[in-house]
Amino acid sequence: MAKIQGFRVRNFKVLRDVPLGRLWNQPEGQPLTDMTAIIGKNGVGKSALFDAFGFLFDALNSGVEVACGARGRGGFERIRSQGETGPIEFEVYYKEDGEAQPITYEVAIDVDEFGQPYVLREGLWQRPIGVFYERPAVYLIFSDGKGFVFTGEEEGIVIDPSKEKIDFEKLVELNIAEDSSESEIIELEDRRRLGIATLGALKQHPRIAAFRRFIEGWYLSYFAPDAARGLPLAGPQPHLNIHGDNLGNVVQFMQREHAKRFETILQGIAEKIPGIDRIDTEKTSDGRLLLRFNDRGFVDPFYAQQMSDGTLKVFAYLLLLEDPKPPPFLCIEEPENGLYHKLLETLVDEFRQHASGPGGGSQVFVTTHQPYLVDALNPEEVWILEKGADGFSTIRRASDDPLVKNLVEEGLPLGGLWYSDYLDAR
Repeated sequence: MAKIQGFRVRNFKVLRDVPLGRLWNQPEGQPLTDMTAIIGKNGVGKSALFDAFGFLFDALNSGVEVACGARGRGGFERIRSQGETGPIEFEVYYKEDGEAQPITYEVAIDVDEFGQPYVLREGLWQRPIGVFYERPAVYLIFSDGKGFVFTGEEEGIVIDPSKEKIDFEKLVELNIAEDSSESEIIELEDRRRLGIATLGALKQHPRIAAFRRFIEGWYLSYFAPDAARGLPLAGPQPHLNIHGDNLGNVVQFMQREHAKRFETILQGIAEKIPGIDRIDTEKTSDGRLLLRFNDRGFVDPFYAQQMSDGTLKVFAYLLLLEDPKPPPFLCIEEPENGLYHKLLETLVDEFRQHASGPGGGSQVFVTTHQPYLVDALNPEEVWILEKGADGFSTIRRASDDPLVKNLVEEGLPLGGLWYSDYLDAR
């Protein structure tokens, strides 16, 4: 399964320039791990980083103008870093299955003369296998709605990896002037839509289509226990939605399509939730499927509508990991909320085993402020967000501090070190 090796965001809320992992022009960086956690004090930008992934997901599905106003963002000027005049920029460096070289996607969003958000530039490219300082295979380059789609495999436009920025406009002009037989000149009708959203729907652009499917497959959890307690209309659905209000529909799908496996799944989940002996289902007269939790000490079962927020959250997360076709990227903000602290180690272990299991599961990305959860992580999996003197966020990996690595190797828990301020900047 495809995995993100690096991610960079510029001029988005308090994230004026925050890079994580390995990027196309920083090959010496260590890739993001299968399980990644962002920690930090309140107000340092953890929610902003979570929302950066959400914004990119929304921009692909609904366009950049809608994304700027969705989920309470309040419009472009509210989400652009205070005092900055440049565009909002995102960079994704990801690796597909097999031995393929990582692919870079970069997009910059600005406002036009009427104050409306639009895609200023956009690019998707990949370097040849085993060669870094070589011509990349460029699949898409746009500048201000105009550009080209490259269809060749051996040649491409030269991009200097030592440079921090790419002159998209110059590259577009160069390719259009050369009128290469291996490229197709494109002009988008709507500059508010991402090029990958349009071209990714066409079979003749398989690399672009693969990246579009990758982003579309992201799961960003906005799980709400009250929504999960609802009684949805009957009808199986294969995947849990971001709010969890179709939990009953997913249960119905799993029991219909994977009956024997689903019984094993329910029993396995029950064993991981304190106080629960068994989880089963009950079909209603109108075709819906209700979850029943058999609590120790009680004869009659409890239904999902009667269970605690924490029990429903754990059940939803563990069921999500059992999806026959799991999302490539699973992003959860503060999964510890409402959970008993001794459950957190179990949850992290389940996330990690799923992400690094045979065949590869979802890459898991969480934000947290709970030391007990951090105790279950290793320094390579933890990134520390802090506020700089200028009010903008900075980020570093816990494993970059030799003292922290040595203390963890000596047996001290990472969360305890964080609680004791050993992870603070020195």
